[in-house]
Amino acid sequence: MSKKNVAVFVSGSGTNLQAIIDANIEAANLSVVLSNKPDAYALDRALKHEIPVEVVDHKEFNSREAFEAEILERLKKYNIELVVLAGFMRILTSFFVSHYKERIINLHPALLPSFPGVQSAKQALDYGVKFTGVTVHFVDDGVDTGPIILQSVVPIDDTDTEDTLLKKIHDEEHRIFPRVVKLFCEDRLTISGRIVSTK
Repeated sequence: MSKKNVAVFVSGSGTNLQAIIDANIEAANLSVVLSNKPDAYALDRALKHEIPVEVVDHKEFNSREAFEAEILERLKKYNIELVVLAGFMRILTSFFVSHYKERIINLHPALLPSFPGVQSAKQALDYGVKFTGVTVHFVDDGVDTGPIILQSVVPIDDTDTEDTLLKKIHDEEHRIFPRVVKLFCEDRLTISGRIVSTK
């Protein structure tokens, strides 16, 4: 089986990047780690594993399109087949998404369509739900609206704080995100409208 070239986009510490690296996915070639923040610790994780890095600082551009055009230019030499958003704190526009249609996956710390956007764990606690979770989905032109690939349920205990709930959510992220990368790279995902099936 030929490997698929994967780009992982990061903005922070990169724990999900680490989970993907540690999974040692046979069908995935981690070709590049790209960050919009020059000081993101995730870049150190990549370099430690001899994965090329690219930094495109969004603050240096006057528009999202100009920022994304530079990212696209940087990615050309890597022949990327899958873009993985692993804590990438920028919303991608349709300009970028159209170049990688059905080839961008994102992780969201809730059971979409519930609690989209930011501070999902706090939203869940404030609402009083008994379960939240993790969603891995394809990225479309909306925010957290793309077809859902995989979800995992996280129970909320009466004693949970935002910090303790986030810890449980992160543990599930690290478990299921590499699994979805593996499924994609093994050509085991099919999309029909909003329905994603696993072969």
